[in-house]
Amino acid sequence: MDATSAPHYIPPEMPEYGEANHIFEMMQLGKLRPREGKDLLMSALCLQTMLERLLIYQPKDPIPFMIDHLQRDNDNVPKIVILGPPASGKTTIAMWLCKHLNSNLLTMENLLAKEFSQLAAEATRHYQKSKIVPSRLLVRLIQERLNDEECIRRGWILDGIPETREQALMIQSLGIIPRHVIVLSAPDTVLIERNVGKRIDPQTGEIYHTTFDWPPESEIQNRLIAPEGISELETARKLLEYHRNIVRIMPSYPKILKVISSDQPCVDVFYQVLTYVQTNHRSNAPFTPRVLLCGPVGSGKSLQAALLAQKYGLVNVCCGQLLKEAVADKSRFGELIRPFFEKKMAVPDNIILKVLTKRLNQQDCIQRGWVMHGYPRDLDQAHLLESLGHKPNRVFLLNVPLDSIIERLTLRRTDPVTGERYHLMYKPPPTIEIQARLLQNPKDAEEQIKLKMDLFYQNSAELEGFYTRAITINGDQDPYTVFEYIESGIINPLPKKVP
Repeated sequence: MDATSAPHYIPPEMPEYGEANHIFEMMQLGKLRPREGKDLLMSALCLQTMLERLLIYQPKDPIPFMIDHLQRDNDNVPKIVILGPPASGKTTIAMWLCKHLNSNLLTMENLLAKEFSQLAAEATRHYQKSKIVPSRLLVRLIQERLNDEECIRRGWILDGIPETREQALMIQSLGIIPRHVIVLSAPDTVLIERNVGKRIDPQTGEIYHTTFDWPPESEIQNRLIAPEGISELETARKLLEYHRNIVRIMPSYPKILKVISSDQPCVDVFYQVLTYVQTNHRSNAPFTPRVLLCGPVGSGKSLQAALLAQKYGLVNVCCGQLLKEAVADKSRFGELIRPFFEKKMAVPDNIILKVLTKRLNQQDCIQRGWVMHGYPRDLDQAHLLESLGHKPNRVFLLNVPLDSIIERLTLRRTDPVTGERYHLMYKPPPTIEIQARLLQNPKDAEEQIKLKMDLFYQNSAELEGFYTRAITINGDQDPYTVFEYIESGIINPLPKKVP
């Protein structure tokens, strides 16, 4: 193998320490067979992490080191690297991630600004003299910062570091191993246009743009400054240097690196990054999906459930549809439900739960798994569902703004002759004759939609608090893009929320 393209640098003393202390044998014991269960698998992953730490730090007495590791309980804190060319938005995304995950943001600027650090003082002198910090000094500075209690307890997000393959290998050799590496990408022409208009608020560090993101407050406008080195020529030079380095950095992070296009709205980029960093790496443990889709009316729950059922063979459990089928079949439950339908009243929870439980206890749901939508709608219903033993192992919150919901629903129409459904914007009728006879469902009136949205948001915060490990997805995008994020959340291990 070409040494310049090998993914990792492993110091020679590491395998020697592992052999001397029988760590490799313990690692083999930690590799459980899938049938041994989820809890044991998580214990094995914890053991694996601890043994990796032993190899990296090589303590003289491994026992106190392992005890200290277990007491820290920080195996799942964020350890993220965000890379990208100038003007790709990596600093903004890193700041948003830091706030959302309650983690520590590490940038070149705050590393140099660390108080009471001889390394930071030395690095600052180098930077003031030559605008460059030597790689070896920078990596030692990162190591010093990551040993702080805050970084150990709440994790870290490295913004724009490493800049070269040399730095990446140095960081690895010190045992600093990220769990997720994000590389943002965009065409150079887009990046140059962004960079030329960039402005920074010196008080908050927030980044604005003269064209795309200009602050409305005059007070903020007046204090914005243009950073150094953002001319078109300077930006082109930095981009050339970045492209030369990134192709050599990326092989250093196999299996944990994801490239995300930043040539899209910043919020969409953030949701994609957040979805990835909250996802652990895939395991071989057996898994039967029990998926719950939550979201307001018109958020696309039914479509996503149908796509999941079609691709993975899950049972599509729509609460409303189950109630309608019970009434149509004239079953015992159907006779109980019928009066509520006729009076257009809500069906009581105890009846809904009986219908749901009967369906979820059938063999196809148990063997193949299920995807549920339309229930629960509030905290009490969630408690009742769980009390009966039907606990979803994947919960997705589809987030769609009100104006998009109104556009989706108020323009829906039905042809009373053929039963065909149309949308005046996305699927217009083929002829004027058909358009003239189309009818709107009264439930799709704007007033009705707003009432349903208000009711949903009254309960959504409590539901989100109950399902603490739910994954929030931006539902205001192409439905197949939304499906990809849901699919990723199902086939990969469940993300762990950072306190």
